[in-house]
Amino acid sequence: MNFYVLTLFTQMIDDCMKYSIMGRAQKEGIINIKTVDMRDFSNDKHRHVDDYPYGGGAGMVMKPKPVYDAFKSLNAEKARVIYMTPQGKPFNQKTAKELSKENDIVIICGHYEGIDERVIEEIVTDEISVGDFVLTGGEIAAMAVIDAVARLKQGVLGKEESFMDESFSEGLLEYPQYTRPPEFMGRAVPPVLLSGDHAKVDKWRHEQSLIRTYNKRPDIFESIELSKDDRDFIKKYITENSTDTNID
Repeated sequence: MNFYVLTLFTQMIDDCMKYSIMGRAQKEGIINIKTVDMRDFSNDKHRHVDDYPYGGGAGMVMKPKPVYDAFKSLNAEKARVIYMTPQGKPFNQKTAKELSKENDIVIICGHYEGIDERVIEEIVTDEISVGDFVLTGGEIAAMAVIDAVARLKQGVLGKEESFMDESFSEGLLEYPQYTRPPEFMGRAVPPVLLSGDHAKVDKWRHEQSLIRTYNKRPDIFESIELSKDDRDFIKKYITENSTDTNID
């Protein structure tokens, strides 16, 4: 799987993505992350890629030609082309799974006040946002997308189970995790996890995922289609812990 990142700061991507799981996946040839400096495609002797916006206003806008020429240099016309922007579709696990099926992904990292709208219309297939906030550039957001997508490729993680039970994999937040020692600061590991009964452990973990999602992300919880057993469990939990019993 190839990730091509069009950026003004290649070292920022290269340095961060050479460590840990992403670094190992690249060394093993499972994924390839290539950065392209859009300044290399500027016709300006000072390698400028920005200019004043038509119509006036504060800030600068990235010119379309350096972005377009950098993209064309990849010979990746069939790739998904992502522009990282606060105006884009919110990025989530469902989108990560969808993108993990692609062979080639191009990610454009904007700067200043953004990039000329005409190049977005010409080459971009997806506008994606990692949250309702503004960053100084698209690099951090691009690395978040690469990490979330690449780790779903077979072989990137040690075992497929490593991501099967994670938060959002089935729409729920992940259950709490524990390791040695069995007691820390007066807090004991839940006895069910020490029981050796895998069926009871699985049931407890699922119920904890329901509770966590209900408490921490009610926005997600409201969109989940619950089974009858799940609905009964949550109603009982709410009755025992609050006065709100409005679960349809």
